[in-house]
Amino acid sequence: MKAVTLAMTGASGAQYGLRLLECLLAAKCEVHFIISKAALLVVATETDQPLPARSSALRRHLCERFSCTPEQLKVHGLEDWMAPVASGSGAPSSMVVCPASTGTLSAIACGASNNLIERAADVALKERRQLILVPREMPLSAIHLQHMLSLTQMGATIMPASPGFYRQPQSVADLIDFVVARILDHLGIEQTLLPRWGE
Repeated sequence: MKAVTLAMTGASGAQYGLRLLECLLAAKCEVHFIISKAALLVVATETDQPLPARSSALRRHLCERFSCTPEQLKVHGLEDWMAPVASGSGAPSSMVVCPASTGTLSAIACGASNNLIERAADVALKERRQLILVPREMPLSAIHLQHMLSLTQMGATIMPASPGFYRQPQSVADLIDFVVARILDHLGIEQTLLPRWGE
């Protein structure tokens, strides 16, 4: 069972993170899930299914929603410093921040580690593990671009939520699946959301 840390922050595009979570659980991955307070507000704003704030209630809600077992989904609070993802000896080999706010990008680039999302990303970088960041912001300032360049030079992969249109998407769901499929490809997880080029 592949283990993945998935964090959602307060950028627009909550649908990307929730769809990715659904696909990871459907692929029988073990998911360590962290969501910021701002992301909870974005979910409530952008979807018709707001999420519980307490970790235990959120875990039950997501297990019911995505039909997974509690063993498969671990939900960690922002100050859960004893979580496996906070240590190089316990963190999964891959982490995705989707969507990634520019504030989170800044904190990760600077090594702030003020909450568990930032600490888990810091662990991924220092341990030379896979870190994928999915920003959803426009336009980008020089500060944003500098942080993305710094993170790329540190080994992270920057994957802006920029869906392609060559498959002639018919719905918002198609656009979401395009981005999620590319993330799954980078994680090495089989997906049927998007045919590969030439297929």
